[in-house]
Amino acid sequence: MKIRLSFLLLFALTMGSTFGQNTQPSDYIGVISTAVPFLTISPDARSGGMGDVGASTAPDAYSMFWNPAKYAFIDKTFGFGIGYVPWLRNLVNDIGLASVVGFGKIGDKQAVAMSLRFFSMGEVMFTNDIGDELGAVKPNEWSVDATYARKFSREFSGAVAARFIYSNLVPVNYGPMDVRPGTSVAADVAVYYHHVMEIKGLSSSAIDFGVNISNIGVKMSYSSSSIVRDFIPTTLRLGPSFTMDIDDYNRLSFSLDLAKLLVPTRPVYYPDSTVNGEKVIEKGMDPDVSVVKGMIQSFYDAPYGFKEELQEINVAVAAEYWYNKLFSIRAGYFYESKYKGNRQFFTLGAGLRYNVFGLDFSYLLPVRNNNPLQNTLQFTLLFNFDNTKKAEKTTSTN
Repeated sequence: MKIRLSFLLLFALTMGSTFGQNTQPSDYIGVISTAVPFLTISPDARSGGMGDVGASTAPDAYSMFWNPAKYAFIDKTFGFGIGYVPWLRNLVNDIGLASVVGFGKIGDKQAVAMSLRFFSMGEVMFTNDIGDELGAVKPNEWSVDATYARKFSREFSGAVAARFIYSNLVPVNYGPMDVRPGTSVAADVAVYYHHVMEIKGLSSSAIDFGVNISNIGVKMSYSSSSIVRDFIPTTLRLGPSFTMDIDDYNRLSFSLDLAKLLVPTRPVYYPDSTVNGEKVIEKGMDPDVSVVKGMIQSFYDAPYGFKEELQEINVAVAAEYWYNKLFSIRAGYFYESKYKGNRQFFTLGAGLRYNVFGLDFSYLLPVRNNNPLQNTLQFTLLFNFDNTKKAEKTTSTN
C-alpha cells in the first residue's frame, strides 16, 4: 500500500510539473466566450439562492436546467413553474429572463417535462455607419426544450433532452450586411443517483450525485454567408448532495457543484504574425474544430497547461434548511477564477410551500466585480399537484 501511495504521489507531482510549467502573465485573460450565453443564467430562485447549485439537489419543476434525470425521482404527479430574472436592473429596467416549465410523472419510473426560456434585451436604437437611425428594436433570444427521464433502478435514473435555440440580435435590415437570426439544436444527457442511508441520531438521511452534460449542439451563425460559427455553451455539471432529517420537522442539506464549459479555450497568438491571412498560434490549440472534437479538446487545450484547465472549473457550494416542509432558508457561494471571468458572489434565498403553491426568492451579494444580478430580487412561482387517486390512497392509509 505504501509503495502504491508513493507511486501515485510521484505521478501526481510529475503530471503537475509537466502540465503546469507555463506561467500565466498577471494580465492574462482567458475568458471562454460562446453564443447565446443566456442559456447559462440560472432561471429559478431556488438555485439562484444557493450559488447556482443544482446537479444533485432535491428534484423540483426547474430540474430541466440543472439535471433533468432528477424528474424521475420527483414526489409530485405533475406541476409547473414560472420565473423571472431581472438583468442589469441597476442600469435598465427592460432586460430580463422569463421562464416557464412543466413536468408530469408517468407511473413511478418515468417523467416528461418541457420548458421555455425567453431573454429580452430591452429596446435598442440601431444606426448605420453614418449615424442614420434605423429604428428602435427589441433583440431577443429564446429556447424551448423537452426531456424524458426514467428510473433504471430504485437508486439510479437517466434522462435525455432536446432543445431548439433562437437568437435574434439584430432584428432590422442592417444595410449591406448579411444578418439573420441564429438558430441551433442541442441535446442534454444526464444521470442521477439517490441513496437513502441510516445514520444513528437522524430521522433519515440521503446522499445524491448528479451529472449533466447540457447544450451539446450545433454551432451558431448570424449570417448566411459567414464561415464563422460560434459554439453554444456546452456545459459539464456534476456534484454531490447530502441531506439529513434531524427530526420530523427539520431538514438540512449541503451541496457542491463543479461546472466546466466544454468549449475550446482561445489560444494565445503571436503578435503581428500571420500565415495566409491567419494568426499564428503561440500557445494553445486551434479552436476551429467540430463540436465533438471541441468537447474533448476542452480538457487539454488551455494555453498555460493543466493549471489553467483547473481554473476553468467553476465551484459552487450551498446549504438549504427546511422547517416542516413549509419554509426554507438558503445560502450559497460561487467561485470563478480571475483569469476566466472573476465572478465571485454569495447568495441568500428563502422558500415557502403551502398545499399546491410554492414561492422562492433569492438575492445576490457580489464579492468581485459588479454582477448583473446584484441588488435585485429574483423570484419563482411553483405549483405542484398529486394525482387524485394517489392522494386518496395516501389519506386512507394514514
